[in-house]
Amino acid sequence: MKMKNISSKLISLLEEVIYPCDFACAKTYEHIVEMIGDARLVLMGEATHGSAEFYQVRMQLSQYLIQHKGFQAIAIEGDWTSCYPIHAYLQGKDRVENSLQALKAFKRFPSWMWRNHLVPNFLKDLREYNDQVVLQEEKVGFYGLDLYCLHEAAQAVIAYLKIHHPEAAQNAIQRYACFDHAHADPQIYSYLLEHRLKKSCLKEVTEQLLELQHLAYHDIKSRFPESDEQFYAMQNARVVKNAEAYYRALFEAHHVTWNIRDQHMADTLQNIMAHLETLSQKPAKLIVWAHNSHVGDARATEMSERQEVNLGQLVRERFNTSSFLLGFSTAVGKVTAASYWDGPCAEKKVQEPIPGSYEYLFHQLKEKNFLLNLRDENRLMHLLASSQLQRAIGVIYRPETERMSHYFFSKLPHQFDALIHLDETHALLPLDKKADLYQEALPETYPEGF
Repeated sequence: MKMKNISSKLISLLEEVIYPCDFACAKTYEHIVEMIGDARLVLMGEATHGSAEFYQVRMQLSQYLIQHKGFQAIAIEGDWTSCYPIHAYLQGKDRVENSLQALKAFKRFPSWMWRNHLVPNFLKDLREYNDQVVLQEEKVGFYGLDLYCLHEAAQAVIAYLKIHHPEAAQNAIQRYACFDHAHADPQIYSYLLEHRLKKSCLKEVTEQLLELQHLAYHDIKSRFPESDEQFYAMQNARVVKNAEAYYRALFEAHHVTWNIRDQHMADTLQNIMAHLETLSQKPAKLIVWAHNSHVGDARATEMSERQEVNLGQLVRERFNTSSFLLGFSTAVGKVTAASYWDGPCAEKKVQEPIPGSYEYLFHQLKEKNFLLNLRDENRLMHLLASSQLQRAIGVIYRPETERMSHYFFSKLPHQFDALIHLDETHALLPLDKKADLYQEALPETYPEGF
């Protein structure tokens, strides 16, 4: 009875403070941007990797921030090398002719996260916006924060050196040859190390990064200011070094690899901001798209108990009031996800939220799509700050083990600065092989992936 009374009180209080949203209306985005204020880093989450509405809202909000608030770039939960063709397309470089061609590098699972029916038109709109911008350094950029692309990043470093420092290219080839036994899959490197069948490549990747830094310093000092190409190469060397650490730790406790990955994301974000400030000579303003599990402050969730940090926590620690963390949630509908890693994607039904979860609470409200300001100091925030269940669906969805696989405890007002709730959402449509998006009929047997 007591829990029922508390829920009824929460529903009444929520009805009073939520901001109903029509996401087809510009006024909604004006209100969100007003709440964001002067933040220079806006992190936009998603409760699933496969709900179309999350992509649509982030795209429209990002366009508003770019056009009206001077934001300079978008960084996503995607590989650094896979995102570079998008950046080149938006900037009018490297003969990337259209938005579909710009997405070709997304080949690994889950390619549909970015190769879907919504992204090409969004990129086309950004390119048209950039074409109206006169100064190259003021054109919108696009970057990847992830580190899985070890081999692609190594090849990009070598390609850059062959053009700009041919005498140093051979050194890079020899150093990165350390990974030759694992060329097909970086996880083979983990296996070989775990079974002591080869030595670590830490020395080689560190030496290569240091040499590239030395060459870049020499170039900047004697000839040229930092260029996009030079920054891309330098970051590729950082990706190789951090990817080596990630794969070397793959057989250790989960929090070790998670922390390596999110530390890399935070460092990459900081490097991008420094690069943008070097080019534009003004404070950088950047948008991030990633899963709620990366965007929300880990200290407000179970993650902290597992010794995990994440991008949202690190951004708050490094940038404090210059950041804004925007979470997303949904209650019912359909989602695009796989049943197991590297499996075909499916259109899956999202189960009704579990009683006692934030999603269950939001599902009871009269307004189905709304914005909740979590910075308000009021009784509602005090009540919401008690630990409650929250759902997270990655690229894997296991409805039959819903509670174990997809729910964790969090304290919402400490996790995000604001939350957008879209009560019913629809499955994202992949660009490739539409037949792969089948109606799920078989049981799921693998864990989720963020």
